[in-house]
Amino acid sequence: MITLLVAILASVLFLAMVFLLIYVGRMPKTQTQRRMNQMIAEAEKERQEASKQKKRISEYSSVYDDNRTISEMSFRERVIQPILSGAEGRLMQFAPQELRNMMEQMLFRLGVQEQWSVKRLAAGWVVSVGIGVLAALLVIYYSNLHFVQQVAMLVIGVIGGALVPFLALQSAIRRRKLQLRRQLPEFLDFLCVSVQAGLSFDGAVAKITSRMKGPLIDEFRRMLRDMGLGMTRQRTLNQLAKRCDLEEIYLFTSSVIQAEHLGTSMSRTLKIQADNMRDRHRQAVRTAAMQAPIKIIFPMVFFIFPSIFVMVVFPAALSLMKSLGK
Repeated sequence: MITLLVAILASVLFLAMVFLLIYVGRMPKTQTQRRMNQMIAEAEKERQEASKQKKRISEYSSVYDDNRTISEMSFRERVIQPILSGAEGRLMQFAPQELRNMMEQMLFRLGVQEQWSVKRLAAGWVVSVGIGVLAALLVIYYSNLHFVQQVAMLVIGVIGGALVPFLALQSAIRRRKLQLRRQLPEFLDFLCVSVQAGLSFDGAVAKITSRMKGPLIDEFRRMLRDMGLGMTRQRTLNQLAKRCDLEEIYLFTSSVIQAEHLGTSMSRTLKIQADNMRDRHRQAVRTAAMQAPIKIIFPMVFFIFPSIFVMVVFPAALSLMKSLGK
């Protein structure tokens, strides 16, 4: 009976993973989102070309201006980095293309596509699957299991190793979204005050980014950098909304773009958006406060109530046992 349950559980997990990959790969999109994604892809391509050109210039200057030879390079640059790059390229070939596309979207939403590469992340996924298989083989070798249990354990190891990187990335994306949502009302308040004081939108954003820190500030700083490379404000705002992937930021960027196209007052638009975001933040805090009594039930039942019972009931039980013994 236990073997059958384990086999059913492993089959359900495997089917769930396959369904998740198919669903994410074929997720329907609206016409507006497709047009926005196309514009963002064009802007991202322009930015990558500019960064590649800058990198080639820096490599040229580092090689020919500094006249560095192989003997002057460090051991890490001469041996370790080429070995790691070759290993990453070979391991990445085992990762499916749809999986690499999902990882690229996750890195884009995480805002670290410049620091991390899809190649390295795909290689890490292959290594994670290998570790899961190795752990399952060790469990099978050191335990007395039947054939069906061994197959189920191997399937669980493969699925576990494949899901761990995605779970870690999703957790990091959720934490980043929470930080963005918390920082947005304060940023909009400062932006509204700066624009009402006489600064332009770009000048106000530059002033705020020079005095604040956080993931949202990094995104706006990157927006200013993209505008400095020649991108339009509309493309940079759309790209910002795509990276953050928050409803509040989508509303903010759409309002700014609409105000720029229609020629309406930017300060009034920012004032409305700041009040709206502040109300949204207040409602989110109230919702979290109302959910606190429900979330605290399980810690009270499993940790607090047993200690209270021991402190209250145990002395009474000792007194009753002594009375009965007499």
